[in-house]
Amino acid sequence: MAKRRKKGPSHTPKAEDRHWYGNRQVARAAKSATRTGTATVGSRRTPSSSAPAERTGRRSAPEGPELVTGRNPVVEALRAGIPASALYVMTGASDDRVRESIKLATDAGVPLLEAGRTELDRMTDRAVHQGIVLQVPEYRYAHPDDLLQRGTPQLIVALDGVTDPRNLGAIVRSAAAFGANGVLVPERRAAGVTAGAWKTSAGTLASVPVARATNLVRTLKSYQSAGLFVAGLDARGAVGVGDLEAASGPLVLVVGSEGKGLSRLVAETCDLLVTIPMGPKAESLNAGVAAGIAMYEISRRRS
Repeated sequence: MAKRRKKGPSHTPKAEDRHWYGNRQVARAAKSATRTGTATVGSRRTPSSSAPAERTGRRSAPEGPELVTGRNPVVEALRAGIPASALYVMTGASDDRVRESIKLATDAGVPLLEAGRTELDRMTDRAVHQGIVLQVPEYRYAHPDDLLQRGTPQLIVALDGVTDPRNLGAIVRSAAAFGANGVLVPERRAAGVTAGAWKTSAGTLASVPVARATNLVRTLKSYQSAGLFVAGLDARGAVGVGDLEAASGPLVLVVGSEGKGLSRLVAETCDLLVTIPMGPKAESLNAGVAAGIAMYEISRRRS
């Protein structure tokens, strides 16, 4: 059985005040941890890892809690303020990183649980965990319509084919800096909110909602019906994003993946394709960088 360690003072918001995950997931994770000292990773077991001791990291499933494993990834996640529902520490595990992880978790009010190697092996499907595992609760996505109710004039950033969670985190960080209502991502073949996205966002995921669209094209059309202008960021664009006159009004900025750009159907749905003028030495920009530049230009025109 896992033994619960004494928690320190909590300085994090109450669960009901956090938009980024649902109370049911938190309650379920806490109840499971108290009863068994173990956790599940969604509904599907992930394959075993053969990575060396220092090359550990995230283990996740399509739905459900995410596990961050390994001493370096866990302490980095806690330093970044990633929301967590439990920190599991193997009996006898102790070094500077483990001690720092325990202190950071205690200061943040994250429950500390002591567990044996067998329990941690079972939780992580025998991944290399180095005796420490951080459980990150499932993110609660907003509904696409929720993004229409925040801010004037509205700015929504929609992502098409962006699959790297770090790009998603960087785009959320730019969205916070330049006053966007939120970020829209497709349910399939797209990056979701993971521990990596939380870390790259530098905590801004706590204030900028991310919504999921079952069908991106259909959602973009619904935004158009609601009076928003849809501009796709693409190398084929005939207008520079800095010259986009529609930037002063309600706007959806659609960002495609690096290299491939926007998919055909999404590009056809956009009211206009805009581009970022570049010199001859670069053919394309990272999606996070491109989105940040475009949001800056939109903000500049609005100001």
